[in-house]
This record gives sequence, C-alpha cells and structure tokens, in this order.
Amino acid sequence: MDVARTPDADDEPQSRNLTMRQRKKVQTRQRISGVATTLFLARGFDQVTVAEVAEAAEVSTMTVFNYFPRKEDLFLDRIPEAVELFTSAVRDRPAAESPLAALHRLILELIDEGYPLAALRDRFTAFWQVVVDSPSLRARAREGVEELEGALAEVIAQTSPDPQPRLTAALAVAAYRTGCLTSAGRMLAGESAAAVDPDHRALLDAAFGALRRALPLS
Repeated sequence: MDVARTPDADDEPQSRNLTMRQRKKVQTRQRISGVATTLFLARGFDQVTVAEVAEAAEVSTMTVFNYFPRKEDLFLDRIPEAVELFTSAVRDRPAAESPLAALHRLILELIDEGYPLAALRDRFTAFWQVVVDSPSLRARAREGVEELEGALAEVIAQTSPDPQPRLTAALAVAAYRTGCLTSAGRMLAGESAAAVDPDHRALLDAAFGALRRALPLS
C-alpha cells in the first residue's frame, strides 16, 4: 500500500467533471506533493524543510500550507483519498450488499487495478522506508488510521442495521492495514512485488471473507 503521492502521472486520478479552477488546484496540489516526495526520498523526511519544498515547487511556503496543513501531509497525502474510497464504497453499495461485502469487493478491485492504496509495486518500498525512518510520519499514519475508522463507522451507522458500526469499521481497517503491512514488511526485507503479490491478494481476500462470516449483519 502506498499512501504517498508518487511523481508518476500514471497514478493520478482523472480530473473529469471539474472546472478549470478546480483542475488547476488539483494539479498544484499534486505538483507540490510530487516535488516533496522526490526530496524526501532523496534526503529523508526529517532532513527536508517545508521552505525547501516550496522553493523547489516554485510556490510560497504559505501556498504549501494552504494545501497541506502539516508537513507530514505532503508525503502521506493519500489519506483523504483512502477515506473517500472506503466511505464511498459503503455509501454507494447496492441495496443487497453489506458494508463488509462492499469493502471486500473494493479492496480486491484496487489490487487488481494496480491502485497505489492497495496494490504492490517494487518502487513503493522506498516510500515505506521513508515512513519507517521517521517517527513523525509513523505518528501521522496512525492518525490516518483513526480518521479512516471514524469516517467508516459513521457511514456504516448511517446506511446499515449494524449494531456495532465502530467495531465493524475498526476490524475492517485492521484487516486492510495488517494485510498491507505484512506485504510491505516482506518487500522491505528484500522480496519483489511479483513474489509477494499473490499472497498479498489471498491474505486480504481471506481476512475480509472471515470478517463477513463472523459479522453477518455487517
């Protein structure tokens, strides 16, 4: 799983249905994050200042903070994207589908599509190493997990008869996070994405399958 913005254009969401002004804002945000990511990968997160990111991106420091309230969000900028993907999957699911079934389907689709928030690629290893090396990034990642759990619990409570939406959300996020961390750990230890990918998909498939059997109302 990659929660950082990569400099490559192939991972960027399409800006369909946006106004010109909105597209420019999206492009500016992505450019700033892409520049920041390149600097962090080259020198380490703690060795790069926000002022240096602003200079390299040719914007003011204030502009950087307008798009990214904290330095950590420059690197972990896909956290809002993850929240939107997970909550939308539950909110927009077919009437006969449970929240866990919708999340199960989403995760497998993301993996099969090669989407950065669930799939594996060899170049992601460098991103994960930057996070491992930075206490502040690890802390922000933990906060991101809490944000995802909270948003997911809210939408589950709103759209299903689940008696324990927070527990369901926490278990779903834990399954997703554990599967991704397990695979990331193998790759950080030297294995390739090609070697890990089949087990990665099978692990997440099994985890969500088990949750669906254990929590049939979810």
